[in-house]
Amino acid sequence: MTPQISQLKELALPVPEFSYFPQTWGWLALLLVVLLVIAVWAVLRWRHQRRNRYRREALLRLSQLQDASHDQAHRIHALRELPELLKRVALSMPDSPQVANLSGNHWQDFLQNTSPTPLPADLSQQLSVLAYAPKEQLKNFPQEQLDKLFATCRQWIEAHHVAA
Repeated sequence: MTPQISQLKELALPVPEFSYFPQTWGWLALLLVVLLVIAVWAVLRWRHQRRNRYRREALLRLSQLQDASHDQAHRIHALRELPELLKRVALSMPDSPQVANLSGNHWQDFLQNTSPTPLPADLSQQLSVLAYAPKEQLKNFPQEQLDKLFATCRQWIEAHHVAA
């Protein structure tokens, strides 16, 4: 006579010879410390990402403006927006300093003081030219000079110092 399936019984699983739970409280404490360190790191990283969101958005817009400056149809609008972009970045800085009314030498001093690397001494004048020059002058602006100006603006946006 052969056994039927209904007569089969499941075998009991063997009990492990060791416990999966740590034997001392030190391992549990170490696990909690590691989890706490990871949680603190995650929170600080999230705060850093949130705090620098304005930089990422500004760099994206700067790239779009630089691409538009190569197209004659959009060149004037892109060049007029560049000084405005730098001012918006300065206004968006956490614990934003009073920069809304800065112009000329005061604006140049602010840009220089917040930059970790030296900026051209005439950066604010170049930005003023882009903001207020006649359209014909902007159309004939040398592309080499514009590329240097965009590179300087990118450098400032990426690396400017924010008082924490």
